[in-house]
Parts: sequence; structure tokens; C-alpha cells
Amino acid sequence: MIAPVRLRVHVTGLVQGVGFRPFVWRRATALGLTGWVGNDASGVVLEAEGPPDDVAALVEQLRGPPPLAHVDDVSAVPLQPVGGEGFEVRTSDAEGARWALVAPDTATCADCLAELHDPHDRRYRYPFLNCTNCGPRYTIVESVPYDRSRTTMAAFEMCPDCRREYEDPADRRFHAEPVACPACGPRLTGLDVDAAAARLLAGDVLAVKGLGGFHLAADATNEGAVSTLRSRKHREDRPFALMVKDVDAARALCLVGAEERALLTSPARPIVLMPRRGGSGIAPSVAPGSPLLGVMLPYTPLHHLLLDACQVPLVMTSGNVSDEPIAFLDGDAQTRLSGLASGWLGHDRVIRTRVDDSVAKVVAGRPVPIRRSRGYVPSPLVLPVPAPQPVLACGAALKNTFCIARGGLAFVSHHIGDLDNYATWQSYVEGIGYLTRLLDVEPRVVSHDLHPDYPSTRYALERDGVELIGVQHHHAHIASCLADNGRSGPVIGVAFDGLGMGLDGTAWGGEFLVADLTGFTREVHLEPVPMPGGDLAARQPWRMALAHLERAFDGAVPAGLDVREHRSGTWEQVRSAMRAGVNAPLTSSAGRLFDAVSALLGVRDEVTYEGQAAIELEHLADPAETGSYDVPVEGGVAAVSVLVRAVTEDLLAGVDRTWIAARFHHALADLVAAVCGRLRDEHGLTAVALSGGVFQNSVLLAGCLDRLQRKDFDVLTHRRVPCNDGGVSLGQAAVAAAQLTARG
Repeated sequence: MIAPVRLRVHVTGLVQGVGFRPFVWRRATALGLTGWVGNDASGVVLEAEGPPDDVAALVEQLRGPPPLAHVDDVSAVPLQPVGGEGFEVRTSDAEGARWALVAPDTATCADCLAELHDPHDRRYRYPFLNCTNCGPRYTIVESVPYDRSRTTMAAFEMCPDCRREYEDPADRRFHAEPVACPACGPRLTGLDVDAAAARLLAGDVLAVKGLGGFHLAADATNEGAVSTLRSRKHREDRPFALMVKDVDAARALCLVGAEERALLTSPARPIVLMPRRGGSGIAPSVAPGSPLLGVMLPYTPLHHLLLDACQVPLVMTSGNVSDEPIAFLDGDAQTRLSGLASGWLGHDRVIRTRVDDSVAKVVAGRPVPIRRSRGYVPSPLVLPVPAPQPVLACGAALKNTFCIARGGLAFVSHHIGDLDNYATWQSYVEGIGYLTRLLDVEPRVVSHDLHPDYPSTRYALERDGVELIGVQHHHAHIASCLADNGRSGPVIGVAFDGLGMGLDGTAWGGEFLVADLTGFTREVHLEPVPMPGGDLAARQPWRMALAHLERAFDGAVPAGLDVREHRSGTWEQVRSAMRAGVNAPLTSSAGRLFDAVSALLGVRDEVTYEGQAAIELEHLADPAETGSYDVPVEGGVAAVSVLVRAVTEDLLAGVDRTWIAARFHHALADLVAAVCGRLRDEHGLTAVALSGGVFQNSVLLAGCLDRLQRKDFDVLTHRRVPCNDGGVSLGQAAVAAAQLTARG
């Protein structure tokens, strides 16, 4: 007879609140093992006893976890067999260092949807049904281990039927902490679903409470309703997101490829930007002048019921006035949204943490994250170099996220937003406090941007008792791309964005670096020009057109340019101030170059949201045009003045603006390929990392990918965090971890 063995096994990773314990119970029971499994503050712990081969088989099966789980490590130590009968699931142990991971909120699963639409099921049309494989997680958790008593569901006492499911390891609702039914769970407040649908179809704007906050909803086919919503939100041009019933409804509006479909239907359910179809019936005010629509599928039972009742696409935009954080607390929402919405579809389940919808698109077959938030956060990323001490990375000023690094894991926060807004700043400070408590981390090192006026930098400098590590903005961008791809470098880094403080005190933004996680050298950059009016130039792109034209034509700007004629009253005044060096800092920014060309071509000379001029220039480019312009490089400087001169000469010669826009994009892609080729020859590097917000531009990114891959480069792009400033905090954390490790 084979002597039994007993192992104590510890599993770390995303293993709480995702059905891992019942998974272990089913596997152990099927193998005839005895023992137990439970949560502790750092993951899942179990003891299994039985024949050696069967115990070994269980340990191996732990590495193939249930759908929402992710296993980082499985460790085992032998124990003396103790005998016993059966395999039990134990309650959680909250003692000890809290290292457990909390799962993101996930979309309603197929099993729950079947129940939602089954008239014979006790949860038929119940807006809050969920199970171990779906539903709220991060937005309701108060602390770890992840148990109902430590979530906002603690206020709802389970009925006997729900309790029976919750305590049965064979049931898919076993220890699904938000488990509920109409008899014991959350209830709708305000309107019911049918009344809300009737109001929406009548043209009303409603506030709808979701997982991470409130949406403002309107019938997307009703121009009056959408334009009213746009006016109330003070959102002049930025497109609204849409929610549609299913993939077929998305296909009726947009061109949906296999990669887009995979994003749309993933458990995260992000908003996916896709080319729109003509004749879809979508109101013009949904996405004025844009060839794209941002579309998402329902991700809560309430959304499914509402879309079923409406049978039309709905605008589902964040519940806020533009530039403010999304409302998520009922009282705050009532105050802030009362002038925006004429009705409420709410509920009485408290949201613990506000989390915006995530946004993504597909470029050249690659998923490109634009905003990483609901559905992805707080899942960690693995750092290429583990952090020897806990690190808080404070992020950038715009599109802010922060990041907490603990050992080999980096926890990038949900999207915070632009920190110049006071309410957003408060959300930032509260978010750092919440996530550090949840992870039980006290940062000893704080990493930050070099710009002293960033609110995030000021926050870092005001922290007491920590070591500070400043990270140059564009180095953080490239480090973010490296970390996103599990690399430590060195690489050729191309960082194209709006602005970031350079080591020489000027505003960088069009940079070719040779970098690894510990440092970088600036090899080539775009030709610097003044930024007339400082930050005002980002909001008034005609100012950047003035600066680039002055440089391109040595002050003798040709007559007949509309951008100059339209600003005849202020052009000379601004030019004089710029020539005198009054509030005209130098910048090598690629983003401001896009602004200049956009204004020059008459696309956009003032913007109502960040990046608008560049986005509309991208949309203008004719995909059939293959021409380009030359951008000579000499002494480490790319002469974009030659590029601007060529653009201007084509414009004055009457060349189609769509062709000029395409040639401009191709010129920058050609420049990237040429400079990277030269740097490969000089440094022997074959990997290129593309980062910075300008690489959200699909035309530029696709062009760079095509040219670099044809030159046999290994091209790294962002896959899990955005290339824009939403990814900077990950880069700061990765740099800090690598520098601390290098110091020993």
C-alpha cells in the first residue's frame, strides 16, 4: 500500500473572488484527496493529503486556473499526514501581511445572462445577478481578504436560498461575494427599467448608475437629445461613447474585425474605437466630424435590460461636467448631475471606488489601449526588474494614473484624469490612500516627473520620510513600453508626445533615445521652435503654426495663408512677443508640430479638448495617398522646418489638403524608420519602443510599424497600458525599481 503524503500549498496571484477555492475543492474531491482550502491575506492556502501521484496532480492542476484567475506562483512544503475525511472549504484568514490581489470588475457571464432572460429562474430580470465568474469586484471591495463582510455588499443579508448557493462548493455562486437575488439584494432606485427606456425614447437625458459610477444616457439616434446632452455637459466636440445591445448591433454601426470583436466581447468590455458605417442613423452630435465611433457592449445586467427595452443604441458618457471626475456616490451625483439629467435609474449598492470605462482600438492587428480602467484595474503587471522596496510612482499631470510597485508586481491605478481640476486632484489623493491600504503597502520610495509644476510632482515632494527618484518624462514613456512588454532594454526609444520637461530645461516631445530602465541618452530630436504664449499654444494651434512658419521661412512667411489671415488682428503682436522671447519657451514637441500643420491646413486653429487638432488632421489624411516629404537630420536634429516648408508650398500650389495630410504623416514615419536605422548602425540595437501620446495616431503608428518591420526591427508597442500619459506611472515605477536594484 502506497503511504499517503500531505502538502501545504500556497498560491499567489489573482486568486480571490474568482472561484479559485471551489476550483480547488472540485479538483481535490475528484482525486479523492482529504484536506482543506481557504483564503489568507496573501492568496489561497490549502492542505492536501492522499497518494503522492494524486497530490502532485492537484498541484499541477492549480497552474491551470478558472477563467478570471491568474496564478503567479505555486509553492508547496511537505507536512506529516494527519488522516481525516473529505475536503473542506474554510473561511478566510485576515491575519498577516496582506498580499492578496483583488480582481477587476467583469462583464455579466453567459450563464448569468441565460438566467436573466429565463422566466422560470428566480433571478429573472434581476438587475444585480452575478456569480463567481462575473460582476463587481474592485469597485465594491473595502479591504482584503476579499470576503463579503469586507465589501459594500455587507449591508445586504443573504436569504436562505442565496446562502445555500454561497456555501455550496459545487455551485458556481460559491463564495461569490456580491451574490444576491430579488429577495435579499440591491434594488433599483428612481425609475424602473421600462420607465427609463420610455423616457430615453422620448428624448430625455437620464443618469444611469453602473459599476464604477454614473453614466449620462440618451437615445443615440435622437439629435435633439444628444445635442441637449452635449450642451449640458459643456462638451463641445469630443465624441460620446455608445452602448449597443450586441456584436450584431455594433456591426450595424461600425466595421468590426476579429480583433475588435475580441475586445468588445472580452470580460473587460472596453469602449472600442472603430470606423463607422454610413447610414447608421446615429445622431450627428454623437461624434461630430469623426470617422470613428466608440462602442461598448452592456457589461451589467441592468445595462442588458435597458438595451433590450430601448432597442436603439444609447449614448453612455461619463456622469460629469467635462473635466470633472465621474460621479459615483449617490448624494454627490444628485448634486452634480441634477442640472444634466432629467431622471435617474439608480440602485442602492454602494460604489466604493470610482472607475471610468476603459478605451481601446486596433491598429495593424494590434490592440492599442487608450485608457486603462474598468475591467483591467487593479490587475497587476509584472515588472522586468522587481522593486527591492515598495515604490509609489506619481504619474503625469494629464490623463493621470499612479502606480504602486511591490516586489515584482506593478499596480497601475484606474484612470484619474487631469490633475489641474481640484475635484480630480482630490480623487487622486484619495485613490493613492485607498490602493496603498488595500495592498497594505507603505511606499518607501516615491518616483515622480521632473516638472516641478506638475501637481503629481508637488505631491511627491511633499511626502515625508521617503526617498525621491525623479524620472525624465520621455524616459518614463519608453520605460513604460519596455515594462509593458516585459523587457529591460536597451532599445531605441521613440517618444513623440505633447510636452515633457527635458534635462536641458526645454520642453521635449519629439525624441529619439537609446534607453534601458536605468537611464538614457538623447540621440536625435525634432528641431525646437518657440511655443508662443506658453501653455496657451496647446489650446490655440495657430500659435504653433506661426512659430513653425517663422522658422521654416526665416521670418518671411508667404502671403495667402488662411491661418495668418484669420488671425490678422493678433498675428503680428504674437510674433513680436515670440521674437522678443516673451513667454515663448522652446519645444521639440511632435504633438505641437501636428497642431501647427493642422492649423496651417485649416483643420483646427483652436481646440476644445486635448489632442483635437492632431486627431482631426489624422482623420483628414487620404489613405490612398502614398507621397511623402523629406526631413533631413543633421547634428542630431531633425529639420522639421524643411517639412513645414514643403507642406506650405503644396498648400499654396493648390494640392488637395487630404493628400498633404497623408504626406505629412508619411514623412514622420519615414523619419522614424531612417533615424532608427542610423541608430541601429551606431549602437547595434535591433529593438525599437514606440511611446508617447502621438502614437495613438493610427496612421502614424501603422506607418512606423510597416517601415520598421520591413527593416527587420523588433517593434515594441503598448499592449496593456496606454502610450499616452496614462502609462507614465508604470514607466516611473519600472525606472525606480531598476535604479534601486542597480545600486544594490
